Amino acid sequence: MKIIVAKSAGFCFGVKRATQMAFEASEQHARICSLGPIIHSPQVVEKLTEKGVAVIQHVENIDSGAVIIRSHGVTAEEMQAIQTRQLIVVDATCPFVKKAQEYAARLARDGYAVVIVGEAEHPEVQGIVSYAEAGKVTVVANATEAAALPRLNRVGIVAQTTQSFENLRQIADICLEKCQEMHVFNTICDATTVRQNEAREIAGKVDVMLVIGGFNSANTTRLAQICRELQPRTHHLETAGEIEPLWFEGAAAIGITAGASTPRWLIDEVIDRVTQLTGPPEK
Repeated sequence: MKIIVAKSAGFCFGVKRATQMAFEASEQHARICSLGPIIHSPQVVEKLTEKGVAVIQHVENIDSGAVIIRSHGVTAEEMQAIQTRQLIVVDATCPFVKKAQEYAARLARDGYAVVIVGEAEHPEVQGIVSYAEAGKVTVVANATEAAALPRLNRVGIVAQTTQSFENLRQIADICLEKCQEMHVFNTICDATTVRQNEAREIAGKVDVMLVIGGFNSANTTRLAQICRELQPRTHHLETAGEIEPLWFEGAAAIGITAGASTPRWLIDEVIDRVTQLTGPPEK
């Protein structure tokens, strides 16, 4: 059995930074919580909970102590509320997300109708929207939604950091036909592009593809979608315990990748489980 593991599988820079900050902060503050899950990995969140980091969904439920800002960031209103309550802030917002927030705010101030390419319900996108509220802002998920936009004079575009470049390009092309002036900031994280390109390459030459990461992780879900287009025998899983032996029947090669919020220990457990079921990997 041949097992191919993506070189970039697992934590990206922003997630690794946020996780390290969270674990360090748990040792420094007696009373600490995170506003929403620090990253989209239930297993990592559980380990932080064991360290005393409670997950709180609303600022008004935090009376005192330290609050960790998740890697996806928070809304401008939530940050203002945190400061008003004089809480200790551990800002673990990914720098790439912060840049998207800043660009959205700049475009709105400069009078552009802001189009955010992404998933409207995702916390990162909700945060970016809040920084663009000085002007008109619309979230567009795909080319179909972009086609439904009205004609606009000046359009400014930013993207959720985990979007695919192809989706951003398609939406930008459509918006260009609907306006006289357009300003596009490519705010997609390089790590996202690298992971997606690796996933395509591996999925195209294996018989089974495993994508490891939280079911609530947008970038992991997108990796699974990309792989499934090339290899229908693609399975999105969170832990090694979910693996079914039947998945590998008749397979000669297995591909493994993981989302940017997936810790290395979860990837290693999956590799070990696959090896137990299929035998030592081909060298």
